[in-house]
Amino acid sequence: MPNVRTQRLKPTFWAQLKEDIRSVLERDPAARSVLEVLLTYPGVHALIIYRISHWLWQSDLRFPGRWLSFIGRWLTNVDIHPGAVIGSRFFIDHGAGVVIGETAVIGDDVTLYHGVTLGGTSWNRGKRHPTLEDGVMVGAGAKILGNITIGKGGRVGANSVVVEDVPAACTVVGIPGKIVRLRSAGTLNPYGIDLDHHLIPDPVGRAISCLLERLDALEAQVKQQTAEERYGECDPDNDICLNDCPGGQMRGRISEQVGVR
Repeated sequence: MPNVRTQRLKPTFWAQLKEDIRSVLERDPAARSVLEVLLTYPGVHALIIYRISHWLWQSDLRFPGRWLSFIGRWLTNVDIHPGAVIGSRFFIDHGAGVVIGETAVIGDDVTLYHGVTLGGTSWNRGKRHPTLEDGVMVGAGAKILGNITIGKGGRVGANSVVVEDVPAACTVVGIPGKIVRLRSAGTLNPYGIDLDHHLIPDPVGRAISCLLERLDALEAQVKQQTAEERYGECDPDNDICLNDCPGGQMRGRISEQVGVR
């Protein structure tokens, strides 16, 4: 019996469209019906146009693919290059100001909020845009730049700038992005997608809080000290300077002559 090589079948356009719409209903509590999602969500419109332009791009119809992508950008304010590779159940919430570059690769069940950029940092024609693995969530305004990888289940905080790889199931925040430990809070979406992107630690705020606590402790120690403990054997008498400092005696005699004390 000949060996049969099994391959993962790529879903059809209509099957992907159904999955994309269902993912919106699962992740956005404001979505009430399939018709509402299909007619009023620019992120869905941009994704539909991308699916068609990507098919044209892969069919070596590069100019029609770019032209359709341009029309989609004009209609939705979402710029997705037809050469990008995007998996199933992709959701762009609000769909405003999102930019996805030509060599970007996005896995399944990825969520982007408005203002996200998946940009390049090189003039080379090779892989120059990020890879987002399955289940990644990117907060509003975040910029992910260069040929880097955000691991499976990773989260990027709002307005962060990420220029290095992020391991799976890690959270990155800040400019430049730093990996932080995610505090446990909130509840998971019943469909398994973690949408509590606001529950992200603030490492800068925590550092400032620690400094303030340290200052309070030092001030309390100073208040408990006596004057002798604070200044030791220091004698504030000006005679020390008059007798010991170079030129002090001369300045003292001049002051006595002019009547200055």
